[in-house]
Formats: sequence, C-alpha cells, structure tokens
Amino acid sequence: MAHVLVIDDEESIVKMLSLALSRKGFHVDAASNGEEGIAKYDNHRFDLVITDVKMPGVSGKIVARHVQNSNRPGTPVVGISGTPWELVDNEFDAVLTKPFSLSSLYGAIDH
Repeated sequence: MAHVLVIDDEESIVKMLSLALSRKGFHVDAASNGEEGIAKYDNHRFDLVITDVKMPGVSGKIVARHVQNSNRPGTPVVGISGTPWELVDNEFDAVLTKPFSLSSLYGAIDH
C-alpha cells in the first residue's frame, strides 16, 4: 500500500483528499500547513506528496523544493492550486487546479 502525505491549510480539502485516496487503497497522513508537512516528510517515508501551493508561512513551493533537496528527491509532488497561472517555476510533477474532479486526482497520481 502506497503512503501519501496530504498538506493543505483547508481542513475540508484534507478530509476530501484523505477519504478519496483511502478508498483507492492508499495509506494517508495529513498536515495542516507546510511546516508540519515538512516535519512529517522528514520523519516518515512517503511514496507521494500532495500539497496546496498557497499556504500561510511555508508554501507548497517550499515543500516541493524541500522534497527535491532531501535524501529522497524522486518522491513525486503534486501541487493543488486555485491560482495555477502563478506557477511560473514548476517545482511540481503535476498540478491540479481547484476545484478538481476525483478522476483528475486519480489521473495525476497514476503517472
């Protein structure tokens, strides 16, 4: 079973993603901000990170750079954003535009 880390400052998004991914057989851990997400990433092994791009404090871009500079730089990172046009430097393996369908989510993580 693949382990996924979901990071988002919106509790409803975390719950929706956790439920949708759990139903597909993933083990899901969640963080409510980028700082907490980085701490969890550093202390556990994840097969995938899904992070909101715009969060107060530590953004999803910083999370993605942290993953890329870690001892596990091949871990895919999916960014979710309500403002995808602001993503000039693409640190992410895939980007989902809020709101997104579950089929779009599953398509992004199946790559």
